[in-house]
Parts: sequence; C-alpha cells; structure tokens
Amino acid sequence: MPVLSKRTEHFTDSVIRRMTRVANKYGAVNLSQGFPDFDPPQQLKDALAQVAQGSIHQYAVTWGAKNFRESLARKQAVFTGVEVDPETQIVVTCGSTEAMMASMLAVTNPGDKVIVFSPFYENYGADAILSGAEPIYVPLRPPRFGFDPEELENAFRQNPKALILCNPSNPCGKVFTREELEFIAELAIKYDVFVITDEVYEHIVYKPHKHISFASLPGVSDLTITCSSLSKTYSITGWRLGYVIAPPHITESIRKVHDFLTVGAAAPLQEAAVTALNFDTDYYRKLLGHYTEKKDFFIDGLRRIGLKFTEPQGAYYVMVDVSEFGVKDDVAFCEWMAKEVGVAAVPGSSFFKNKENSYVRFHFAKNISTLEDALKRLEKLKEKVRNGKNDGDTLAWQRRTGRVYSI
Repeated sequence: MPVLSKRTEHFTDSVIRRMTRVANKYGAVNLSQGFPDFDPPQQLKDALAQVAQGSIHQYAVTWGAKNFRESLARKQAVFTGVEVDPETQIVVTCGSTEAMMASMLAVTNPGDKVIVFSPFYENYGADAILSGAEPIYVPLRPPRFGFDPEELENAFRQNPKALILCNPSNPCGKVFTREELEFIAELAIKYDVFVITDEVYEHIVYKPHKHISFASLPGVSDLTITCSSLSKTYSITGWRLGYVIAPPHITESIRKVHDFLTVGAAAPLQEAAVTALNFDTDYYRKLLGHYTEKKDFFIDGLRRIGLKFTEPQGAYYVMVDVSEFGVKDDVAFCEWMAKEVGVAAVPGSSFFKNKENSYVRFHFAKNISTLEDALKRLEKLKEKVRNGKNDGDTLAWQRRTGRVYSI
C-alpha cells in the first residue's frame, strides 16, 4: 500500500464533533458542539424561501457575491469603526473554519512559527500543522484566563510569522481588554507579526465587557487578518458562511487559496444572508439580551448544583472544573457522563496544549427548557460518582482513569 500523508498523524478528528455523536448514541442533552436548538430569525428564513424560488442557483463570484460583500462592509463600519473596501478586502468563505485555514495557508510557509493562546479552539492546532507551521503555545491561566506579558513576548522573540487571537475566546469565554489588545498590538508591530483574529462571537459579549475588534487599534491595519462568520450571530451554523477581511495585498493571496479550496460559498445562502447583514442595531441588542438570559439561567443552575466554573465574559460556553472528581481521563469521563448522567460536554483536554483533565466545556446556546433538562440531569452527577461502587459501568470508567472515587 502507498504511504499516506504525514499531515494527519499528529491530530485526531474533532473531539467536539465526536461528542455530538456520543450524545446522539446515548440520547444525552448535547451541550458539547456549539449549535443552537432554536431557529434563526424569521426574516432570514423567509428570505431563504424567497431565494429558493428565484434564479440564484449557480456560482457566485469566487470571493463572494457583490451585495453580500457590500452589506458586510457597511456592518463592519457601524460596529468596529473600520472602513472596509468590499472590492479588495473581503473574501466570503465556507464558514470561519475555511477563513482561518485559507488565511494560514496564505501567510505561512512550512517551518514558520505561529503563536496560539492555550486553551484554544481545537482547529487552530490542526490549521498550523496542515499549513506546515509550528505552534508556539502561550498559556491563558484560569480562573481569569489572563496571559503573562513576559511569556507572550518570549514567544514573539522566537520570530513567529503570526499570532492567532480568538476574541471572545472559545472555549473559556474570555474577552480581551483594551490594555491586553494594545499590548499584543505593540508586540505585533515591534516584531512584524501578522495577527489572525477569530471574532465569531463579537456580538455575544456580556456587560460590562466590550468587544474591541483588533483591526480597529492604531498601527495594526496592515498586519491584521480578521476572520468571522454568520453562524453564531444569526443562528445559522449549518449555512457555513464565513469571511476574511484583510488589507488588499493579503486578501489577494487569501483569494487564491480560497479559490482552489472551495471555489466559493453557496450563492443562494449568500443572497438570503444579505437580509441579516442589513438588520438594524436593535437586533444585536436583543441577541445579547437573549444570550445573557441563557447564561444567567445556566450558571445559576451550576452554582446551585455546587459545580465550580468560570463565568464567561463572552461567547456561549462555560468551563466547569471537575478536578474534585479526580478525573485522569476526561474523554472517558465525558463519555461516561453522556451515558450515565445524560449530558454531553467536551473534554477540556482537547483545548489545552499541556495535559489537562480538570475541565469540561458546556455550551448554553439552547432553549431554556433544554438547559433546564440538562441541569436536572446534572444534579445527579455527584450522586452517580459517589455511588459508582454499585454501578458496573461507572466502575469501568473509574478503572480506565486509574482511580476509585469517593466524595
């Protein structure tokens, strides 16, 4: 047999998506993969229905339909204060996943180094490896998930090509302060390093925290590549509409990569999504209120149950500390929890560079009734672990993790 490529030897399939399959297998409430169980705005569904009956069913312009790019540029100017040329600075992609991958391939060469904050969204490590780049991991330390300025500058001293910045952060919900972003900007300018941002949760930032788009900071416009998507803001994760915004000379390179990766994003979906891009600011105010209610309901429930967690500043994830259970294999723990407790989470180890089994990630982009069901099931978590000596399945998990539990 011919030898397969070595590119995929150093990472697994997505643990996040795998946990959805585990949830489906056991009928668990899926608080792992971050997609809602409610519909997008009715205006958006109506627009899609109308487009489906029309004639826009062939290729759009490779880097995105003109009206989509123009609407996106107007929205960016309103919310970030950054003027964007829709003709030369935007690439519409198949989700932010492709946006990140195309950006990495466009700016890095094999052997280049890329700074990644840890914990990190699992795609970033794979993106670096597939690009032939070497990740330099800089820790964000719980519970506040701040970084050490000296550690970060030491990473910049290693001559990286780029830094990946997820703000608000998945998985920990951190929102970077202006002071932190300005420090990163100073280093990027000093060491001449690209900053590739992932800003998909830009409109889900809880008061008093504020989202600051990195590209809006002084002096970094030529170094910043902004990646985002419509998935989270408009509850259309299945539409796979993302985008990159960058200076024209960078965009030109990203468009080449994008062209040969996917040709283009779905034309009918772009046409329908223009409706959402033209929503007024009231939509985003209501969106934040919508998610604030869910966050408060879910974390109040976690607090009542007695689970330890870090309250998110943005996005819709909660990192829960399960160290009290002595977990040594968080993947096995999450599989057990899906089966025995009926709630699916993502094992925290999939987000950290160093071995870490103290956390699981839940998401709360669900109807309140779904969250209520999940919390009722989680009320049994400690009891299930405590009574594990009477449960063969639980004991099997305990043997796998090398410890018998008593709480």
